[in-house]
Amino acid sequence: MHLRVPRLRPRSLAGQLFAMQAVLIAVVVVGYALFTYLSDRGQAQDAAGRQARAVALAIADSPSVAEAIRTPDPTARLQPYAVRVMQDTDVDFVTIMNPRGIRWTHPEPKEIGHAFRGHIERAQRGGTFTETYSGTLGPSVRAVTPIVDDGRIVGLVSAGIKVEEISKRAQEQLTALSGVAAGALLLGAVGTYVINARLRRHTHGMNAEQLSRMHDYHQAALHAVREGLLMLDGQYRVALINDGGRELLGVRGDVVGASVAELGLPSRLTGALLASEPRVDEVHLAADRVLVVNTSPVSGGERRGTVVTLRDVTELQSLTGELDSERGFTQALRSQAHEAANRLHTVVSLIELGRAEEAVEFATAELELAQALTDQVVAAVSEPVLAALLLGKTAQANERGVELVVSQDSRLDDGLLPPSLPSRDLVTILGNLVDNAVDAAQGAVPSRVTVAAYTETAGTGGSELVLCVSDTGAGVDPAHADLVFQRGYSTKPAREGGRGLGLALVRQAVRRHDGTLNVTEADGGGARFEARLPLGGPGDDGSAPTAVAGGRPGAGGTV
Repeated sequence: MHLRVPRLRPRSLAGQLFAMQAVLIAVVVVGYALFTYLSDRGQAQDAAGRQARAVALAIADSPSVAEAIRTPDPTARLQPYAVRVMQDTDVDFVTIMNPRGIRWTHPEPKEIGHAFRGHIERAQRGGTFTETYSGTLGPSVRAVTPIVDDGRIVGLVSAGIKVEEISKRAQEQLTALSGVAAGALLLGAVGTYVINARLRRHTHGMNAEQLSRMHDYHQAALHAVREGLLMLDGQYRVALINDGGRELLGVRGDVVGASVAELGLPSRLTGALLASEPRVDEVHLAADRVLVVNTSPVSGGERRGTVVTLRDVTELQSLTGELDSERGFTQALRSQAHEAANRLHTVVSLIELGRAEEAVEFATAELELAQALTDQVVAAVSEPVLAALLLGKTAQANERGVELVVSQDSRLDDGLLPPSLPSRDLVTILGNLVDNAVDAAQGAVPSRVTVAAYTETAGTGGSELVLCVSDTGAGVDPAHADLVFQRGYSTKPAREGGRGLGLALVRQAVRRHDGTLNVTEADGGGARFEARLPLGGPGDDGSAPTAVAGGRPGAGGTV
């Protein structure tokens, strides 16, 4: 039969500290009490020696004592005198003796006439001294001094206090000291218990090993998590930030202890981090990233801080933009397929009516128009991704009653763009600019959007890609020229969730490639957005840059 011994759970950190502090306080108090007792005992012995010396000297200097010694029977007068002195001075004995040490007085009369027990040599030579000696009354602290009359030693006197009495005096002091020590020990124990009870609450009853393990897991998790984690204290100062949070927010250096307002983040993102209410899956723009922000307050009876998680959805947002473009292109193809079916039915009906020539003429005209539209876009922008984007946006604009125009000055050959300028970012920039322009031009007279894409020589000697989108809408108030690129800005009274992000994404993508973006008034009214992206010096892309004079968008072919 095996007995299973239960495994004892290690004492919590608070419990260990309490035990250690309690023992430490007890040792300190007991040590101090012992030291004080020994010190007081020594002081009591010194005081007893001084008292005995003073009494002995007073007796030796008394004229009546010298007079009594000169009488035939000194004991008769000195014994009552010695008893009175013992009672008045609170000493245990007063012994007056002749120069040879034979007692004339003693607290016990039977000891009178016997030799004094103790050292008298120094007194016989005229000196006064104090010693501790065990005599007939037991151990005592005594003083011995000579009695001098007319220049000669006529006797000796010794006064003393028993060690037992000295111990009683020290015992009284020890009793009082013990009470003080017990009070100090109790007060220290209560204070230590209160402090450690609070520590126990804060450490949740964990011991040192558990806390150390949690710290190791905590550090490993912080560095392993790719998402950003930011912890703020009750004053919205950074209490903790992991590597992912630093990268996503674009902060450098030691920011722990800094206020959120000092991190240099966009105002809307700063406002979300400073908000007292939770934020769930909010999309915000950082320096060059699109972030999904979640905040959760930490409370335990009072506001202790905020936990912030950050997810990078920059790539997801770009893919969403591409997906929207593809979806629009698909819808346009579906719409064109529907129109083609109607035209095919028309051709079939004309043939059934015996009007074959009219059917051929109708079908040929539609085919030439569709091919002309495609050729015009491809001739202006042969870069395949942008060409597909413009074809899709053209169909979408036509469905909304907006005419999309590609400037005749546009020229963007395939293979011109360097690898550092991915087509995904171009789709984000041009696609959102076109969408914004179509929104602005819808309902205007005329409803037209003009697109231009070309390269030209930059002032630094390199080349740059220029993307211009103009509309015939209401335009942009110059006072709001910078606000239009902020997330959530809109001139319309009501926007759907997630809207108002397009122009902010455009500016973010342009800045990521060290480009510039501005908005001005278009020729004939409306707004004109121009994005310039550097392509590098001549020959960097494998061919000389093509500069187009007068490249501003003007009237061009209708797509």
